[in-house]
Amino acid sequence: MIACGQFYLLLLRQDGTVFALGDNEFGQLTGNSESSYDTVVNTGLNYIKIIACGSWHSLALTNTNQIYSWGYNKYGQLGQGDTNNRINTPSLVSFPDVSINSPIKNIVGGRWHSLFLLEDGLIFWCGYGQGTIDDNNQDVKIPTKLPIENVLSVACYYHLNFSLVMDQSLHYYVWGEVRGETLLSPQKLDDKPKSFAAASAMVAESSITYGITSTIYVYESHNWLSFIGLFDNPDNYDVEFIIGDKRILASKCYLKMSLKYFSRMFSGEWMENTKVFIKDYSYDSYYTYLRMLHTGHIRIKQSNIVELIDLANCYDDERLMKHCRTFIRSNLNEHTLSIYLPLIIKYELNDMHDKLVELTIENILPKTANDLRENKENITQFLVWFSEKKSL
Repeated sequence: MIACGQFYLLLLRQDGTVFALGDNEFGQLTGNSESSYDTVVNTGLNYIKIIACGSWHSLALTNTNQIYSWGYNKYGQLGQGDTNNRINTPSLVSFPDVSINSPIKNIVGGRWHSLFLLEDGLIFWCGYGQGTIDDNNQDVKIPTKLPIENVLSVACYYHLNFSLVMDQSLHYYVWGEVRGETLLSPQKLDDKPKSFAAASAMVAESSITYGITSTIYVYESHNWLSFIGLFDNPDNYDVEFIIGDKRILASKCYLKMSLKYFSRMFSGEWMENTKVFIKDYSYDSYYTYLRMLHTGHIRIKQSNIVELIDLANCYDDERLMKHCRTFIRSNLNEHTLSIYLPLIIKYELNDMHDKLVELTIENILPKTANDLRENKENITQFLVWFSEKKSL
């Protein structure tokens, strides 16, 4: 994983070690060393699973649910309760009330602010005027909860003073400095953009997306520059995939090389067929899949995961199935359980067992216990059910 800041970057190795490279004016590389543009600097952080950069400040999330911050801190973006820069070593970020009740899902850095998204859909912020305190626009020096819930994903960028989130209904919200105005609380965007890139283009001062996108998983396959010309090219195709009133153009020869399913499809009686009618999948999902076969890139979202995992299963595409598993594991929580549990059961995703156990013990059972304490009728019904199960 690589995170980019202003004139520097962080690099996360697979073993959880964090390295840095570039400008070190504010200690964003850690240590008292000078800027390093040729040799990576070991930050001393280990067991890290997510890294993020603001303009000149750095963030890291450990696999034990702890956040470290270091670098520039003029606006309190490090969440340390003050405005002192941290130039020597990363410092542990403390949340209000000592602890939080949910694992941390993601961390992101804006120009002079930081955002922390929890698995339960709550989101905290600190730094330059990203919200309100006592009805006033203020910088916040410790992580403070934002007035929005059921958040699935969050995005901001080291060069921007606004932030974006997407909730469970796939609605996008923005707050911060937008087109010369300051939005003190999240405002829902109209027209329901399809990605963070589209949302940022709606609110930025120009059409530049600044690299803000939805999560994109990349397959390390072939060189996409060699094959993109074979995809949906009206000057170079020999088969049409017809979906409703739309069509996708492709090369049978290339598809046969890409996947055994297409090799079987375009053989025998189908060898001379030039049109394939697709009835079980939407145009957008099928287009996304075929494009992945040509580019090695795919964008999986909650809105297309059901169709994509079914495609992976029906077409026996192990690469796509592996990626769908990764997406589900990353986004599985008590709020999305109703969406992903049927998929886990249907496609026998047995590697999700540990995640389901963790979710049940840490989130579902405590709430179930509270419900039982508050309602005597519920406890009676539960014990009857338990007794019947035990007697089987």
